[in-house]
Amino acid sequence: MSSASDTIIVGKIGAPYGVKGWVKINSFTQVTADIFGYSPWRLNGNGCDNQEIQIDEWRAQGKGLVAKLVGVDSRDDAEHVKNAEISVPTSVLPELEEDFYWKDLIGMQVVTDKGYDLGVIKDMFETGANDVMLVKAKTNDAFGQKERLLPFLHDQVVLSVDKQAKSITVDWDPGF
Repeated sequence: MSSASDTIIVGKIGAPYGVKGWVKINSFTQVTADIFGYSPWRLNGNGCDNQEIQIDEWRAQGKGLVAKLVGVDSRDDAEHVKNAEISVPTSVLPELEEDFYWKDLIGMQVVTDKGYDLGVIKDMFETGANDVMLVKAKTNDAFGQKERLLPFLHDQVVLSVDKQAKSITVDWDPGF
């Protein structure tokens, strides 16, 4: 059984599609259809507790994706997996030479180019305009900050990411 630390959420099961067990798929992958290249899928939520599921078939439908999952044979079955998160083992993700996954950034130390320790990345999220780092400040932060939100903008705010040292150097005013 895999733990949360070695899995990553790649999508979510949507509403039933038709009466034969097909479901809509909400993909979180950059290229939406890439979600079908990762397996096995594990479903969590809506009564599914780390349930492994296989894809029978899938297709693009309008602007979205639909899939027929093995063992989901009716609209009622589809209702039972609706809203479940789809996760896959991180081991099935391709290795990135010069880039990184958000999961790789969580826990990294964030330091300004002047040497001030801003804290550790607690979470990453997207806003539409750009990705944002939620940095949990050190307990004794000189500026009294508990958390900081920093835009993840290469060459503007983020100057470097050192995977080996697990640190990110930023151009940022610690008082902000």
